[in-house]
Amino acid sequence: MKTYLECIPCFFQQALKTARLISHDPDLHERIMRELLQKLSGIDLNQPPPAMGRIVYETVRQLSGNPDPYQHIKKKFNHFLMELYPEFQQKILAADHPFDAAVRLAIAGNIIDFGVNADITPDVISETLNQAVSQPLAGSIEDFEQAVRNAKNILYLGDNAGEIVFDRLLLEQLPLEKITYAVRGNPIINDITMEDARDTGITDLVRVIDNGSDAPGTLLDHCSDTFKAAFTAADIIISKGQGNYESLSDADKEILFIFMVKCPVVAKNSGYPQKSIVLIHQKPA
Repeated sequence: MKTYLECIPCFFQQALKTARLISHDPDLHERIMRELLQKLSGIDLNQPPPAMGRIVYETVRQLSGNPDPYQHIKKKFNHFLMELYPEFQQKILAADHPFDAAVRLAIAGNIIDFGVNADITPDVISETLNQAVSQPLAGSIEDFEQAVRNAKNILYLGDNAGEIVFDRLLLEQLPLEKITYAVRGNPIINDITMEDARDTGITDLVRVIDNGSDAPGTLLDHCSDTFKAAFTAADIIISKGQGNYESLSDADKEILFIFMVKCPVVAKNSGYPQKSIVLIHQKPA
């Protein structure tokens, strides 16, 4: 997916919100915005949006001296949702179709994204998750289930902190011995790192690797050789979240994209309405 013109003001808005989150110094805010104006003025818009996001948050980190602006928020939502984990685990186990319920919750959990909505609250998350089981889903869960059962080697690309708890619930419905779970290589917004995987028990369930990158998505050119080898070796990729969709929607690989459509640009590109929960089965040419 390319970067649309509408993405540009969105990223500047995200940068300003992040700058104000970590500092009350208006001079710093101005330095960050001016630096970004220079860096992004000549960016190639044929790249996916996470390529721009990588530059935005790298600049914020460098000028502020804060290597992980969202660390405390990530821990807050990981803790909040781990407290709810037993409740949602029981809901899934009690459902008529536990796999269906786990997929819906995993996608609905994708609302926890501070790059798109920096003001999200636990109450909003709870309401969204409770609606998820009955919300219409675009795509075939039966197709999803069959695809993962047939695969011998599955790479699951995680996305955001907090929602990683719902990845865990979905992983529990999958053949764990086939799965490698991937996190970001370095902090970026509230995307998951190895620390989040440990904090939520994912490392106790499956093999976990990091992708070696600090992009809010999966930019293969910026990923480590270890990750690229795992990506190539996988029979199928489970790709969670918008950032991974934006990065890999043009990849010549069998990918199961599961995410919530959060913005008009992704709605236009994917063909699904904003706020819908979708499962897109992309097959290689």
